[in-house]
Amino acid sequence: MTLPDHHLTTGEKRIRSFHPHWKRMVVPFIALVLIVLAFGAALFFIPSTWQYAFYGRVAAGVIAVLLLTVWSFVPYLQWRNTGYVLTSHRFTISTGVLNKSTDEIPLTKVNSVSSDQAFFERILGCGTLTVESASDEGQLVLRDIPRIQDVRADLFRAVEDISDGQVDGQ
Repeated sequence: MTLPDHHLTTGEKRIRSFHPHWKRMVVPFIALVLIVLAFGAALFFIPSTWQYAFYGRVAAGVIAVLLLTVWSFVPYLQWRNTGYVLTSHRFTISTGVLNKSTDEIPLTKVNSVSSDQAFFERILGCGTLTVESASDEGQLVLRDIPRIQDVRADLFRAVEDISDGQVDGQ
């Protein structure tokens, strides 16, 4: 996922790979259900005796496909093509469907790691992870991280290991 094993450097190990939390897909799923229901209702209520029934059904289908594409399919592709990879040397964030954008933070540049969870996010086990680094961007805010406490602990442990010279369990 997002960082193939052949792109890892010598001695670098993958610690964790994940996508944003599934809660990002709740609204697109609701949109999918509502659009399909509306399309079914349109087909049901367009009278077959109407002179333009065929064109009405085709128009309803075209509108349904366009709405599904914009409100369900595109968000799904964005969610599916956003990935985070934590290795023993770096934290990689990869986004993009047609164009790919990859940001990497070397663990040696990480200054601090913090997390933030709203009440509902605590119930779902996700939250916002903030990584401060000694780079030009300074701070990276990652929203909807699943199992955020585990990710935070793994990231913090990897940063500690690399700062102690304990990379790869040496």
